[in-house]
Amino acid sequence: MNRYKIILPALLVIAVAACSPTTQNTKEVASTKPTTNQVDTALVTKLSIPSSVSVGAPVEMTFTVYNPTDMIKTFCKWHTPFEPLMSKYLDITSTEGVEASYKGPMAKRMMPPPADSYLSIKPKDSLMVKVDLTKAYDIKAGNYTIKYNSGSISGLTVTDSVKVSIK
Repeated sequence: MNRYKIILPALLVIAVAACSPTTQNTKEVASTKPTTNQVDTALVTKLSIPSSVSVGAPVEMTFTVYNPTDMIKTFCKWHTPFEPLMSKYLDITSTEGVEASYKGPMAKRMMPPPADSYLSIKPKDSLMVKVDLTKAYDIKAGNYTIKYNSGSISGLTVTDSVKVSIK
Protein backbone atom coordinates (compact mmCIF):
# COMPACT_ATOMS: atom_id res chain seq x y z
CA MET A 1 0.00 0.00 0.00
CA ASN A 2 2.90 2.33 0.78
CA ARG A 3 4.23 1.77 -2.73
CA TYR A 4 0.96 3.07 -4.21
CA LYS A 5 1.20 6.24 -2.11
CA ILE A 6 4.48 7.05 -3.86
CA ILE A 7 3.68 5.76 -7.36
CA LEU A 8 0.21 7.34 -7.77
CA PRO A 9 1.32 10.94 -7.04
CA ALA A 10 4.35 10.47 -9.30
CA LEU A 11 2.12 9.24 -12.14
CA LEU A 12 -0.24 12.17 -11.56
CA VAL A 13 2.64 14.66 -11.83
CA ILE A 14 3.88 13.02 -15.05
CA ALA A 15 0.37 13.03 -16.56
CA VAL A 16 -0.16 16.72 -15.74
CA ALA A 17 3.25 17.64 -17.15
CA ALA A 18 2.57 15.72 -20.36
CA CYS A 19 -0.78 17.46 -20.88
CA SER A 20 0.41 21.00 -20.17
CA PRO A 21 1.08 23.28 -23.16
CA THR A 22 4.68 23.78 -24.14
CA THR A 23 6.20 27.10 -25.05
CA GLN A 24 8.61 27.82 -27.86
CA ASN A 25 11.00 30.59 -28.55
CA THR A 26 9.06 32.20 -31.41
CA LYS A 27 12.00 34.37 -32.42
CA GLU A 28 14.08 31.29 -33.15
CA VAL A 29 11.27 29.55 -35.05
CA ALA A 30 10.50 32.63 -37.12
CA SER A 31 14.13 33.18 -38.09
CA THR A 32 14.57 29.64 -39.40
CA LYS A 33 11.62 29.73 -41.78
CA PRO A 34 12.62 30.35 -45.41
CA THR A 35 11.27 33.58 -46.83
CA THR A 36 12.68 33.42 -50.34
CA ASN A 37 9.79 31.45 -51.86
CA GLN A 38 7.33 34.19 -50.98
CA VAL A 39 6.12 36.18 -53.96
CA ASP A 40 8.67 38.90 -54.69
CA THR A 41 6.80 41.67 -56.45
CA ALA A 42 10.09 43.41 -57.28
CA LEU A 43 10.87 40.77 -59.93
CA VAL A 44 9.15 41.27 -63.28
CA THR A 45 8.30 38.14 -65.25
CA LYS A 46 7.27 38.21 -68.91
CA LEU A 47 6.08 35.52 -71.30
CA SER A 48 6.50 35.90 -75.06
CA ILE A 49 5.61 33.68 -77.99
CA PRO A 50 5.25 34.09 -81.76
CA SER A 51 1.70 35.08 -82.67
CA SER A 52 1.41 32.24 -85.18
CA VAL A 53 3.01 28.78 -85.37
CA SER A 54 2.54 26.01 -87.95
CA VAL A 55 0.90 22.75 -86.86
CA GLY A 56 3.62 20.21 -86.02
CA ALA A 57 6.29 22.88 -85.46
CA PRO A 58 7.79 23.55 -82.02
CA VAL A 59 5.76 26.11 -80.03
CA GLU A 60 8.60 28.00 -78.35
CA MET A 61 7.69 30.32 -75.51
CA THR A 62 10.24 32.64 -73.90
CA PHE A 63 10.10 33.05 -70.11
CA THR A 64 12.09 36.05 -68.83
CA VAL A 65 12.59 37.23 -65.25
CA TYR A 66 13.88 40.81 -64.79
CA ASN A 67 15.36 42.32 -61.65
CA PRO A 68 14.87 46.11 -61.89
CA THR A 69 16.12 46.69 -58.32
CA ASP A 70 19.53 47.58 -56.91
CA MET A 71 19.72 44.34 -54.91
CA ILE A 72 20.28 40.68 -55.77
CA LYS A 73 16.91 38.90 -55.85
CA THR A 74 16.15 35.18 -55.76
CA PHE A 75 13.28 32.94 -56.82
CA CYS A 76 12.58 29.23 -56.72
CA LYS A 77 13.09 27.51 -60.07
CA TRP A 78 10.52 24.82 -59.23
CA HIS A 79 7.48 25.01 -61.50
CA THR A 80 9.27 27.22 -64.03
CA PRO A 81 11.04 26.51 -67.33
CA PHE A 82 14.36 27.10 -65.53
CA GLU A 83 14.34 23.45 -64.45
CA PRO A 84 13.81 20.33 -66.56
CA LEU A 85 10.16 19.69 -67.26
CA MET A 86 8.65 18.35 -64.02
CA SER A 87 5.29 20.08 -63.56
CA LYS A 88 2.28 21.73 -65.17
CA TYR A 89 3.12 25.39 -64.60
CA LEU A 90 1.07 26.79 -67.50
CA ASP A 91 -2.63 26.93 -68.26
CA ILE A 92 -3.06 26.65 -72.03
CA THR A 93 -6.68 27.23 -73.01
CA SER A 94 -8.28 27.41 -76.46
CA THR A 95 -10.70 30.19 -77.39
CA GLU A 96 -13.45 27.57 -76.95
CA GLY A 97 -12.42 27.20 -73.29
CA VAL A 98 -10.83 23.75 -73.70
CA GLU A 99 -7.58 23.29 -71.79
CA ALA A 100 -4.69 21.62 -73.64
CA SER A 101 -3.88 18.29 -71.96
CA TYR A 102 -0.68 18.17 -69.97
CA LYS A 103 1.37 15.08 -70.86
CA GLY A 104 4.59 15.73 -68.97
CA PRO A 105 5.83 14.46 -65.60
CA MET A 106 4.44 15.68 -62.26
CA ALA A 107 7.04 15.88 -59.48
CA LYS A 108 6.02 15.60 -55.83
CA ARG A 109 8.40 17.49 -53.59
CA MET A 110 9.10 18.14 -49.95
CA MET A 111 8.72 21.69 -48.71
CA PRO A 112 10.50 23.95 -48.14
CA PRO A 113 12.69 23.87 -51.25
CA PRO A 114 16.41 23.32 -50.55
CA ALA A 115 18.89 26.14 -51.19
CA ASP A 116 19.97 24.74 -54.60
CA SER A 117 16.38 25.19 -55.85
CA TYR A 118 16.82 28.97 -55.98
CA LEU A 119 18.23 31.15 -58.74
CA SER A 120 19.70 34.61 -58.13
CA ILE A 121 19.41 37.58 -60.44
CA LYS A 122 21.91 40.43 -60.17
CA PRO A 123 20.62 44.01 -59.95
CA LYS A 124 19.35 45.39 -63.28
CA ASP A 125 19.85 41.96 -64.90
CA SER A 126 17.57 39.22 -66.22
CA LEU A 127 17.37 35.48 -66.81
CA MET A 128 15.72 34.06 -69.92
CA VAL A 129 14.83 30.55 -71.04
CA LYS A 130 12.93 29.11 -74.00
CA VAL A 131 10.63 26.11 -73.69
CA ASP A 132 8.92 24.06 -76.42
CA LEU A 133 5.34 23.67 -75.21
CA THR A 134 4.72 20.67 -77.48
CA LYS A 135 7.08 18.63 -75.26
CA ALA A 136 4.55 18.73 -72.41
CA TYR A 137 1.18 19.81 -73.79
CA ASP A 138 -1.11 18.30 -76.41
CA ILE A 139 -1.55 21.37 -78.63
CA LYS A 140 -3.68 21.02 -81.74
CA ALA A 141 -4.65 23.56 -84.41
CA GLY A 142 -6.48 26.53 -82.87
CA ASN A 143 -6.08 29.76 -80.96
CA TYR A 144 -4.75 29.59 -77.40
CA THR A 145 -4.18 31.79 -74.36
CA ILE A 146 -1.22 30.84 -72.15
CA LYS A 147 -1.00 31.84 -68.47
CA TYR A 148 1.60 31.06 -65.82
CA ASN A 149 -0.05 29.41 -62.80
CA SER A 150 2.69 28.59 -60.28
CA GLY A 151 3.65 31.83 -58.57
CA SER A 152 2.88 30.37 -55.16
CA ILE A 153 5.70 27.84 -55.64
CA SER A 154 8.30 29.90 -57.53
CA GLY A 155 7.62 33.26 -55.93
CA LEU A 156 7.23 34.85 -59.38
CA THR A 157 4.27 36.93 -60.44
CA VAL A 158 3.17 36.99 -64.07
CA THR A 159 0.28 39.37 -64.56
CA ASP A 160 -0.15 39.02 -68.30
CA SER A 161 -0.89 36.15 -70.65
CA VAL A 162 0.17 35.46 -74.23
CA LYS A 163 -1.81 34.30 -77.24
CA VAL A 164 -0.76 32.00 -80.06
CA SER A 165 -2.49 30.72 -83.15
CA ILE A 166 -1.58 27.20 -84.31
CA LYS A 167 -2.34 26.86 -88.05
